[in-house]
Amino acid sequence: MSRQSDDFQSYVDSPEKQQQLYQRTLWIVVMSQIFGGAGLAAGITVGALIAKDMLGTDGFAGLPIAILTLGSAGAALAVGRLSQRFGRRIGLASGFFAGGLGAIGVIFAVVNNNVFLFFAALLIYGAGTSTNLQARYAGTDLANVKQRGKAISIAMVSTTLGAVAGPNLVGVMGDFALSIGVPTLAGPFILAAFAFIVAGFVLLLLLRPDPLIVAKFIAEAQEENKGTSTEIYEGTPSSDRSGIALGATVMVITQVVMVAIMTMTPVHMRDHGHGLNAVGMVISIHVAAMYLPSLITGVLVDRFGRLAMTIAAGVTLMSAGIVAAFASGGSLFVMITSLALLGLGWNFGLISGTALIVDSTNLSNRAKTQGTLDVLVALAGASGAGLSGMVVAQTSYATLSLAGGFLSILLIPVVIQSIKHAK
Repeated sequence: MSRQSDDFQSYVDSPEKQQQLYQRTLWIVVMSQIFGGAGLAAGITVGALIAKDMLGTDGFAGLPIAILTLGSAGAALAVGRLSQRFGRRIGLASGFFAGGLGAIGVIFAVVNNNVFLFFAALLIYGAGTSTNLQARYAGTDLANVKQRGKAISIAMVSTTLGAVAGPNLVGVMGDFALSIGVPTLAGPFILAAFAFIVAGFVLLLLLRPDPLIVAKFIAEAQEENKGTSTEIYEGTPSSDRSGIALGATVMVITQVVMVAIMTMTPVHMRDHGHGLNAVGMVISIHVAAMYLPSLITGVLVDRFGRLAMTIAAGVTLMSAGIVAAFASGGSLFVMITSLALLGLGWNFGLISGTALIVDSTNLSNRAKTQGTLDVLVALAGASGAGLSGMVVAQTSYATLSLAGGFLSILLIPVVIQSIKHAK
């Protein structure tokens, strides 16, 4: 313990070592996110299609996304608490390992056509998707105020490589699954199981020293020596409840709109004659739009502010809903456009909301608060996914898309109200 304290003390005494560890942490997070991104794509690409085949109706096609998102909610809480107590390494690695086990369970469920096992396994698989999102926080532990948006963005943009590849490998993984006697739609979950488990090992083996534990030690040392201060902790406030509430609202609305429309898009496309490869391409472009703009978004968030980018999120999501509502399901180009806008709006909302949360918490409660808020985000997504199938079954995909667009524009009065409150 004394040896560890001596090692941590060297970071207190050296801002250069702090920045070196910050950069190293980002690279490790990038590696884990590449694999994690490949794992998260399986559920959103074929989950609804598996449910439709098993249950024989569109009415419950949104249920798989709802269930894996519920699993994501529970995992977010667990990963947040584990990270707060034992550090990011243990918390994030545990979440990815659980996601990998869940993906293996889905494969067995599809092979045996067991809908109950399918839903139970999806619940566990949701841990991987939750952990993939929570990894974005690891890069901010040692980031200064002006680096936070960029740090979040680097973690998210690295997800793009795996997340875009995943849906585009639907056909390939389906053929591989058939070659080993497994149904086609289980193929993406074979990739997910491998990817999540590798992501877990990357973090478990390489994320040393743990950035959150080091950051806590630095903060405690600076508290004891008030005269010592580094840029990392300048402006880091005690918990700001209004800022936390605003960040949570932004992420919740963004998640509901994105998940609801995204969930029913594969079913909508299949109903209009599109094949599995076309569905995979649209989802991969959507996922690329969710993550690829992150580097630019992070710079914009740091430069123009969290609130300006929140408004941009609302406008972009509304545009996505309108385009999707008035698009013909037979037009692949229009479906690509609407889903790309949907991903971009989500990107704006998640990064600006995440930055608000980091700004409004301190190291003594940050990981726990982040995990708790990600539970709310996941539950919101589960609600959006669960209701989306029912809305489409009772009305239409166009109605669902318009409803999502109008809900997203509520972000603008929320921001206006927060500005008035601040004054």
